[in-house]
Amino acid sequence: IPNSVTSIGEDAFSGCSKLTSPVYNAHCFAYMPTSYSGAYTIPEGIKQIAGGAFYKCSSLTSITIPNSVTSIGGGAFSHCSSLTSVTIPNSVTSIGNGAFYKCSSLTSVTIGESVTSIGEWAFDDCSSLTSITCEAAIPPTIGDTYTFDGVSKSIPIYVPCGCVKAYKAASGWSDFTNIQEP
Repeated sequence: IPNSVTSIGEDAFSGCSKLTSPVYNAHCFAYMPTSYSGAYTIPEGIKQIAGGAFYKCSSLTSITIPNSVTSIGGGAFSHCSSLTSVTIPNSVTSIGNGAFYKCSSLTSVTIGESVTSIGEWAFDDCSSLTSITCEAAIPPTIGDTYTFDGVSKSIPIYVPCGCVKAYKAASGWSDFTNIQEP
């Protein structure tokens, strides 16, 4: 796909079982074959991870997201049942609905300082989460009560120094009982 393409729709390559390598250009990571196994580094220059880009990549164990990415689409990593941790870089401003839905092996998440919104069901059923680090001084807006549904509310939520009070008062974040500075 040439770099002149600036958008590829969600699930554009859904069902393409013979596709053996990811499809991307400098603007949008579009699709990863569900048969892909192991760790993957998204190439520098990708600006957005499209909705469903890694949907059901059940053998994907880790992902490296470059600082060029500004948004993670809905369901982008949904059902990646072997994914264990993720660091969302400071360049990302939004995490889409269901972005990490049912990532059942996910144990830790670091959310970069520029994230302002986290969509509905984004981390729903991530029942193995043992910690969340949120680097944003202003708590990101949470889409709904299901954003962290199925996540223990007693896990540590690490926030920037001086921001505990803001997180404890913020909708969605206030459900967590162990908000602390690192």
